[in-house]
Amino acid sequence: MKVAAIQMVSATSLDANLQSARALLSEAARSGAELAVLPEYFCLMGRKDTDKLAIQEPFGDGPIQTFLSQAARDLKLWIVGGTLPLSIDEPGRDAANSRPENSRRVYNTSLAFSPSGQCVARYDKIHLFKFDNGQEAFDESRVLLRGHQPTQFEMTDHTGQRWRIGMSVCYDLRFPELYRQYSRNGADVLLVPSAFTHTTGQKHWEVLLRARAIENQAFVVAPAQGGLHENGRRTWGHTLLIDPWGEVLAERAVDEGVVCHDLALARRSECAAKLPALGHRVM
Repeated sequence: MKVAAIQMVSATSLDANLQSARALLSEAARSGAELAVLPEYFCLMGRKDTDKLAIQEPFGDGPIQTFLSQAARDLKLWIVGGTLPLSIDEPGRDAANSRPENSRRVYNTSLAFSPSGQCVARYDKIHLFKFDNGQEAFDESRVLLRGHQPTQFEMTDHTGQRWRIGMSVCYDLRFPELYRQYSRNGADVLLVPSAFTHTTGQKHWEVLLRARAIENQAFVVAPAQGGLHENGRRTWGHTLLIDPWGEVLAERAVDEGVVCHDLALARRSECAAKLPALGHRVM
C-alpha cells in the first residue's frame, strides 16, 4: 500500500490552509497513494492559542470536516485529518465536560475518512504538551481538553489486504504505553501527525519515532508541520515514514510537500521472524 505523509507550514487563515491541504492531497492521489495523512493543526496555526476556539466544530458537522469528507470522496483516498478543534458538546464523552472551566476549551482531534467520505474513526489527543525553557513556553491544557480513549481503525487496500491503523498525535509520541496498547491489538501502522517545536524536534523527533517503530515492529507514518509560520512559530518538520526495523523509508526536512512510500505487510512478518521480541514480553 502506498502511503502519503503530508508536510505543511500552516498559516493563520483557515481558507488558505484548506486550499494548500487540498493541493497536497491531490498530489498524493496522483502519486498513487491510498492513505494520506495531514499534520497536526493542518487547518490553522493561529497567532495565539485561543484562535482554535473560533474555528471549533461539533463532531460530524462543519467546514473542516466537510472539506475532509469531500476530498476523500473526490480523490478516492483514505484521509486522516491530522488535527482540528472539536467542540466539547458531548456531555457523556467526559464527566468533566460540564465544568465551567472547560467552556473555553476544545478537543484536539484526529479524524479518519474512508474513500466514500465517511468518518470512520475519531481520536482526541490524550497527552497535552507543556514546555518552558525560559525562552519558549507552551501549555496546551489552557485551551485543550485531553482525550482518554486510544483509537484504532481498519482499512483495506487495492489488493484486499487489511491494515490495522493506530492513531496518536504529536506529544503522545513520548508515552510508549499508548503504542504498546496498539501493538497488543495488532496495529500494522502507527500514525503520529505532529507540530513539533524546532527546539525539541532537533533533539528528540527521529529517535522517538524510530523507537516506537522498532519496539512495536510496526510502520510509523509521521507527517509534520515544517518551517517558519506566519505567526512566528518555527516547527521542526522532518516528516518521516519508518519501517518496523526502524529504517527511514522517506523524509522531507522542511517546507510543504508530500512524502510517499510503499508499505508491505510482509516486512512486518520478516522483522518479527528475525527478532520475535513481541512474543517475549513478560509484562
